[in-house]
Amino acid sequence: MIAEFIHEAPMQIFRLYATEEFMQTHEGIDQIADKRVITEVELQRISLLQTPNQALAIIRYFPEQELKYISKGWSLVLDGIRDPGNMGTIIRLADWFGISNIICSPDCADIYNPKVVQATMGSIMRVTIVERDLKSFLAGQQLPVVGAVLGGEKLPSFKFPSTGLLLIGNESKGISKDLLPLLTQQLTIPGFGQAESLNAAIATGIFLWELKRTI
Repeated sequence: MIAEFIHEAPMQIFRLYATEEFMQTHEGIDQIADKRVITEVELQRISLLQTPNQALAIIRYFPEQELKYISKGWSLVLDGIRDPGNMGTIIRLADWFGISNIICSPDCADIYNPKVVQATMGSIMRVTIVERDLKSFLAGQQLPVVGAVLGGEKLPSFKFPSTGLLLIGNESKGISKDLLPLLTQQLTIPGFGQAESLNAAIATGIFLWELKRTI
């Protein structure tokens, strides 16, 4: 992931700590002004991971993004995604499926939580992520708003339009009650076993695949 930052967004790296091997084998290291060679023992002492790799970096926050009105393509809207692993995985899924924008409710996991950043595997630098009050944001959009809910129309039978917003709800509570009236379509992933629900990130992946397959 750090190698991706060096290649794609070196200006975001405030300071780089890495082993001699890492420094010698990765191109673009000379773009990093503040870099320090450390031993593997020192890396283990400063890393939050039990088994760190060869490098650790302090990354600057990304510039605040402007996102007022969406006129084309699909964007993800996340309502109360609080698990850092899910949050990071969803950002990575958005990058994989070519989703440029993610709009988060204020109670979503902090995108700069180390677990979130790690789970994105570098995708955090390629997806625009903003925090908004979802009720006012959705009310101000003139786009279809498709929500993942239990008991909605079965996902395979729905033909996604070329533009819209996909709303994914909280891991345990689903979409907030005050947002349900703003949905133009409620969809559910058909189940064939006994599980009550799906992990939020897994559900997002299934929805994005179906979306991209049908538009």
